[in-house]
Amino acid sequence: MVSSGVSANRLELLQVAEAVAREKQIDKDVVVAAMEEAIQKAARSRYGAEHKIIAEIDRQTGETRLFRAFDVVEAVEDEATEMTLADARHSDPEVEIGGEIREPLPPIDFGRIAAQTAKQVIMQKVRDAERERQFEEYQDKVGQVINGVVKRVEYGNVIVDLGRAEAIVRREQVIPREQFKTGDRIRAYIYDVRRETRGPQIFLSRTRPEFMGKLFEQEVPEIYDGVIEIKAVARDPGSRAKIAVQSHDSGVDPVGACVGMRGSRVQAVVGELQGEKVDIIQWSPVPATFIVSALAPADVVKVVMDEDDRRIEVVVPDDQLSLAIGRRGQNVRLASQLTGWEIDILTEDEESQRRQDEFRQRSELFTNALDVEETIAQLLVAEGFTSLEEVAYVELDELSSIEGFDEEIGEELQARAVAALEAADAALVEQATELGVEDGVRAIDGLTPAMMVTLGEAGIKTLDDLGDLASDELIDRKDGILKAYNLGEDEANAIIMAARAHWFEDEETPEAPETAEEAAAPAEDQA
Repeated sequence: MVSSGVSANRLELLQVAEAVAREKQIDKDVVVAAMEEAIQKAARSRYGAEHKIIAEIDRQTGETRLFRAFDVVEAVEDEATEMTLADARHSDPEVEIGGEIREPLPPIDFGRIAAQTAKQVIMQKVRDAERERQFEEYQDKVGQVINGVVKRVEYGNVIVDLGRAEAIVRREQVIPREQFKTGDRIRAYIYDVRRETRGPQIFLSRTRPEFMGKLFEQEVPEIYDGVIEIKAVARDPGSRAKIAVQSHDSGVDPVGACVGMRGSRVQAVVGELQGEKVDIIQWSPVPATFIVSALAPADVVKVVMDEDDRRIEVVVPDDQLSLAIGRRGQNVRLASQLTGWEIDILTEDEESQRRQDEFRQRSELFTNALDVEETIAQLLVAEGFTSLEEVAYVELDELSSIEGFDEEIGEELQARAVAALEAADAALVEQATELGVEDGVRAIDGLTPAMMVTLGEAGIKTLDDLGDLASDELIDRKDGILKAYNLGEDEANAIIMAARAHWFEDEETPEAPETAEEAAAPAEDQA
């Protein structure tokens, strides 16, 4: 191919380049550049591999020119590729150091082996360019649904012919119990495209939540137009799914639009997903409302939220428990994935029993700690008091205004609560001492006696032990040593810095100069 382009009709070279470019759908310049490289390689085999050979093909006429190039340097180290400035200016009086001198070489006729080598170089460059084009084309399609034909199935992995490239649906990305055979049409979601030596690897999925979202986008024009937005999707592939949608137009019902006339739109999606049951839920910016909707078809009586841990407790009627949890926990698990909240489900009986247990425990706490009758303790619990600290430090009016109490009783209760807390703190300080917690640690502001015991039990007993910690080691919500005390990051940092303070006490501070002359003198002179 190259031999005929160089030694015969010059335009034939360009025609070949154009034909290859058109067939492989790559830029013609890429093919011509590959030809130039092939000619250079063949020329080096004739003139010597040590030389720097440059080949140029005129993009208009197809004329091929060969040059031997020299870099212009101050001192020549390689005579085959370098030239001094003085020698270079014999050829080009205006050349400078760092420039290049080119000497024309006569055109060459390729031998059979050289021509074959050149052809291999060209084909390799063309293949590389084709792979790069494929990578860029499909990289831009990540996040889209694409159609293809099953080429073969290997160990559960489905190889898909996309027309100009191949893709793979790995076994775990195929819907359970779904079977494909050669020649089947397949629709899947492109989730990754990677460069590899054998060409771009295109990875498809039929199990990802995004696949279902894209199917709804194709079936529901309002989603495609942006009137309805898909806020979240959760799937148990092949079994059940939940999708949360929101309408940006008050006149459009997002759930109804996704269901379609007589369920036509949702059924089209269900059919593609092998009968996967789909619950369509209206999204709400209010977490409690959204979570209640996500647990459908179960009815919810009450919710209790912990926003810090993104955890919610849901109370359902006794006969709705199995419906709320779902088969093998599927309904509550999908609702949790959809909303991003941990969901605990209780029946009304369980919640009532727990309330009774909490009421009894708090009543016993107040009865024993305050040395009061059970009736008074129950009154405190009924009014919402849950701890001795609340009784000790609440405004006196809140105690004295309880039915049957007066100011004198309120003062007495607060005094007893303070005494009980002080006694408990003293016991904790003694326990911390027995654990070996140093006096310096116990003196740090912000550390309660209970925290000191927790630190001692974790082996943090000295200022150095505490100073070596990072704030997240203290307060991380999963495994922080003091996670139970709800400290903020600033409080944790203050405690750690207080523990580190003694590290800097022994550092020498420079003496103040006695005179202006000493202040102006260089540091080494003062030394």
